[in-house]
Amino acid sequence: MSNDVALPDAGVPESARPVAALPAEIDEFLVHLAKERDLSPNTISAYTRDLREFSTWLAGTHGVDGWQWNELGRTDIRGFMAHCTRRGLAKRSVARHLSAVRSFYRWMHRDERVDVNPARAVASPRLPRTLPAYLDKRQAETLLEHATTRAQSLEFTDVRNLAMLELFYSSGLRLSELRGIDLDDLDLVVQQVKVRGKGRKERIVPVGDHAQRALRNYLVKRDALLAKVRASNTKPARGAVFLSGRGGRMSPRAIQHAIVGLLAAVDEGAGLSTHSLRHSFATHLVDGGADLRAVQELLGHASISTTQIYTHTSVERLKKVYRQAHPRA
Repeated sequence: MSNDVALPDAGVPESARPVAALPAEIDEFLVHLAKERDLSPNTISAYTRDLREFSTWLAGTHGVDGWQWNELGRTDIRGFMAHCTRRGLAKRSVARHLSAVRSFYRWMHRDERVDVNPARAVASPRLPRTLPAYLDKRQAETLLEHATTRAQSLEFTDVRNLAMLELFYSSGLRLSELRGIDLDDLDLVVQQVKVRGKGRKERIVPVGDHAQRALRNYLVKRDALLAKVRASNTKPARGAVFLSGRGGRMSPRAIQHAIVGLLAAVDEGAGLSTHSLRHSFATHLVDGGADLRAVQELLGHASISTTQIYTHTSVERLKKVYRQAHPRA
């Protein structure tokens, strides 16, 4: 184990503290995740942050040289979770930290670096089952009509934003999936798009009629923009479908800003986001009688339990109708 994990600086804000080097075992584990399991950079970053905090906490409580991985027990893991809770982290964040420690110890156990995995015996915090924010069908229609009206200006950004909005709602994409679409992934003849989801898993999802038309209109504008960019000797992102006004692939923040601006026309204070369109896509499918396994495949969920949240959404909607309509509800 490396000995260069620095102790936390008392009274110094966390953001201002120097970044401590990670123990060698954690470095090797992160390489394993990136090279052998081919996890996404975002996932690797999350593991790095959580395990850095774990190793720094261990150094602060046991001393830099006062512990070994094989000597830690269930009490140490619980102590780390208590530390996360005292820091004010939400239960979901505490559960994510525990999951990172479990995965790290599972890898060390398989590699025979430790005798047991002490994190296996520690229960994860019980998470509240919250229903995701979504638009009802009337709100979705209002939103799309608003975006269509704006696109009639024929301005590049308005035409592009309508295409993004239609594709989000038509295909249930995550923001990172939409951003990563290249021209080679999009087939408007057979109306489908190939996307890369979590863990870089690829799947093919259908593109609806409205989204197809919006995309065709946008691609004309996109070609015109690229012609201008090439004339100005700027190097554009030729492969990317969704471009900024300068011809580069749109950033996640730019996509979020464009879509939230349109969502504000439906309900400015509702806290809706690009992910709300994904939730709306799934909710409207389930409400329409779609098979849950089919919805799971369309969303790219690894487990059916993740998709089952949309049955709760549907039931909650039915309960609301019942309470409003039944005389003895």
